[in-house]
Amino acid sequence: MSARDIYLSFFMFTVDLHPDDPQYTEVVVRHMTKLREMGYAGFDMPVFPPAAGDPQADVPRYEKLRKALDAAGLEDVGLTTNVATTPTHNPTSLIPEERETALAYLKSRVDITAALRGTIMAGPVLFPYNEFPTLNGKPLWSDALQDWLQPRYRVAQPLFGELGEYAADKGVRVAIEPVDHWETPAPNVARDVLDFLTGVSSPHIGVALDSSHVVLGSSGPEAYRRDIQDAADQQRLHHVQVSPPDRGEVADSWIPWRTFLEPVLPVYDGPLLIEVFNAIPAFLTSLRLTRRKFWIPTEDEPVPGVPSAYDVAEDGIKKLRSELATLHAT
Repeated sequence: MSARDIYLSFFMFTVDLHPDDPQYTEVVVRHMTKLREMGYAGFDMPVFPPAAGDPQADVPRYEKLRKALDAAGLEDVGLTTNVATTPTHNPTSLIPEERETALAYLKSRVDITAALRGTIMAGPVLFPYNEFPTLNGKPLWSDALQDWLQPRYRVAQPLFGELGEYAADKGVRVAIEPVDHWETPAPNVARDVLDFLTGVSSPHIGVALDSSHVVLGSSGPEAYRRDIQDAADQQRLHHVQVSPPDRGEVADSWIPWRTFLEPVLPVYDGPLLIEVFNAIPAFLTSLRLTRRKFWIPTEDEPVPGVPSAYDVAEDGIKKLRSELATLHAT
């Protein structure tokens, strides 16, 4: 178990890879080269929604990025993608034309994942991230929220069935990530995703588990174990992320290592993704980050007493390997 592939999220550095910018591609290469020396086998790459126009036009841009990585000697680095839906690309919309727009967007993101030679596209791809519904200007919660959600789940199920078939042809699996209720209205726990998937025939649509959201929002360890087993029995446990509740350092965090990993490791053979949300501008308001930024070597001036992004990454992979070795030994 301790030899399992470990990936790092590029959220440590950016939410937008700027694949058309050769200078930023050099930055990506520099970070990947350093992190690979630490033992990272791959990276989770954020794929930004298009501002306007045909989302399919983004695909050649990421093909170009993959070619640049290969040319830099990083051809053996594994990649996954992180994708989110938005109000503009909303697969749960009750308006058919808007759902069609969302399906075209999600297919383009599958194509980008394939262009990067990735096999997993994960993230909050069901309901738009960080958008909370209202009625007459007042937020919906509890029973009213659940009633609002149900018809939107139903209209999204056929769309995800079609997306799953499309993804299968591309060699990609789509992992819907449940995100805690502090960040998004639904789905919040793995059971929400599994219930939704009862109406989606394709096993290429599955669930992504994130330790941060498990700790912040799950019902408890028994329910968690049942959900893991159900997802595994359905061959829908597609992605596993290791992230502290504060989305910061892994090495010293409140991750319940044994409770989180012990049910996962026997039924999941994919990479474990360390996800750290650095205090870069995109996350300051959405996650309400108050801690100092983990300064980024070659981009920021060192800050005394504050670890660098590389320090956090290196300490994190050492900690995760240590926990895996301990679990394997017992």
